[in-house]
Amino acid sequence: MAGAILCPEECRLRNVPQLVDVARMGEILASLGVKLERQGDSLTIDASSIGQSKAPYELVSQLRASFFIIGPLLARLGVARVPLPGGCAIGARPVDLHVRGLQTLGADVQIDGGMVYASLRGGNKRLQGAKIYLDYPSVGATETLMMAATLAEGETVIENAAQEPEVVALANFCRAMGARIRGAGTNAITISGVPKMHTTDYSIIPDRVEAGTFMVVGAITQSEISLSPVIPDHLTAVIAKLQEMGVRVMQEGMNTLRIIPTDRYRATDIETLPYPGFPTDMQAQFMALMTLSEGDSVISETVFENRLRHVAELNRMGADIRVKGNIAIVRGVPMLSGAPVVATDLRASAALVLAGLAARGKTSIQGLHHLDRGYEQLETKLQKLGARLQRVSEATDSLPPSVVSK
Repeated sequence: MAGAILCPEECRLRNVPQLVDVARMGEILASLGVKLERQGDSLTIDASSIGQSKAPYELVSQLRASFFIIGPLLARLGVARVPLPGGCAIGARPVDLHVRGLQTLGADVQIDGGMVYASLRGGNKRLQGAKIYLDYPSVGATETLMMAATLAEGETVIENAAQEPEVVALANFCRAMGARIRGAGTNAITISGVPKMHTTDYSIIPDRVEAGTFMVVGAITQSEISLSPVIPDHLTAVIAKLQEMGVRVMQEGMNTLRIIPTDRYRATDIETLPYPGFPTDMQAQFMALMTLSEGDSVISETVFENRLRHVAELNRMGADIRVKGNIAIVRGVPMLSGAPVVATDLRASAALVLAGLAARGKTSIQGLHHLDRGYEQLETKLQKLGARLQRVSEATDSLPPSVVSK
């Protein structure tokens, strides 16, 4: 959605989920003068008459991904004013890599009063191609700088770039608009700037984290589940860990996976890493499964420093988890018990739903606003699989709980 700002014509995105974050991003784009029209899972974005370069704080503060607009805005208009972002409270996630990269591309960048001001340096009409080395393979910085470089003058090379499938998908979208990008999916991306983008019609890739979550659903409830459409290559690390624990994962055709569970799971160790390592966005869901596995599992969270807040909630359900720093030791227990719990972030909310599905008795989960940021109608999909859960509103609580019962 942010990348569509690069195009002075109408673009269409397909396979767009109905998510709170998608709606928020739409509001941010609309505040800049972008026209959006939604029909089913298609989203038409018209940035031809983009009117201003300043995004409103009250919108950006709710969505981390909103900061992605700074690169396309700067490349297209020559100026951008974007507040420092908000989103899930799972760690610092500073924007210094974005800022240093934009400066290398020839931008003056100032941060003052929580606002990032960026403009072209020295009377240049366009950003200037450059060689950029990222201290860390940040997905956000890689995507921001790749988008900015598409309209720059000359060639840009981003080294130690993020290799996530979403980076490749964004590069493919930009290429469909006329960008010249090579090497996306490797640690060095080369972008040869073009003067202008053109319209395109592009389909979004399946969400590998939603797919991974449903794979764990099958395992933790000992249910055989088929998933489609998925891209199995994007799930290599998740599949490998499930197989280590005793789950059978079978590929049926190009884009279908079948999960065949067992009645006993083995403990395993996980270290979250940038792609192609094990994804931090699957850590919480696997922790839920590990609580019911035989033996001690060790989780090392190396990507975000504050992403183990779901441990206390899982322990309320009878799990045996100890935390020291960024390491969690999960000792398997025979069963979990239903309890009232609170979701602390997006993936934690999914993990608590999974734990509730496997627990004896009733589990009520508060904080579903986190869940709705990244999962489209999760409870409806689970109900279709036979899960007994419902969403209820409580007038006394600003955070509507989901009630999950086995």
